[in-house]
Amino acid sequence: MSDLIIDSARLTDIRLDVGDHDSPGEGLCLLEAVAYLAGEPHTDHPECVSPVLGAFGRALNDVLPDDLRQELVPLIPLLPGTAGDGLDEARSYIALDWLIRTWLPAWLDLVPACREAAARVRGLGRIVGMVSAERAGPVVREAREQATAARAAAWAAARDAGEHLQPTVTALQRSAIDLYARMIRPDREEAC
Repeated sequence: MSDLIIDSARLTDIRLDVGDHDSPGEGLCLLEAVAYLAGEPHTDHPECVSPVLGAFGRALNDVLPDDLRQELVPLIPLLPGTAGDGLDEARSYIALDWLIRTWLPAWLDLVPACREAAARVRGLGRIVGMVSAERAGPVVREAREQATAARAAAWAAARDAGEHLQPTVTALQRSAIDLYARMIRPDREEAC
């Protein structure tokens, strides 16, 4: 981790905005805030941040609604010093595990015909490397086939659900924030 010390009072002044900005005076996204507080030139690609965390952080910053985006502010001091720390492969598998065992079944659960597939996907062992990723492949492909077969019903359910989709979206957004925090320090990731 970085030896960078960030004055917590400076963090309270940070309000994260969508997109990139020409200067801190125009606003700051998550990675621009890191560069700003780390003393790097204004950029949303600070050199002190892991490329995996940078890419995920830029995307996450821009898809979150404003209130949830502010929950990223406490993570800012944890990001400097992650570049070149040797943990990007572990970070990538943490993200893949979340995508398969959290994100995918959340959407499958919305279609009654896909709920059994969702349970099978959710029940997969934790994905921590290529072997466990390959082991998950057939279950994920089977879920995809069931979802494809139920596509018309899924679209009809989505159209009819309207506000019923919002809890799933919000839960996944909050889960993605937690995921990002875990990706910062994958060496502290507990076995599930």
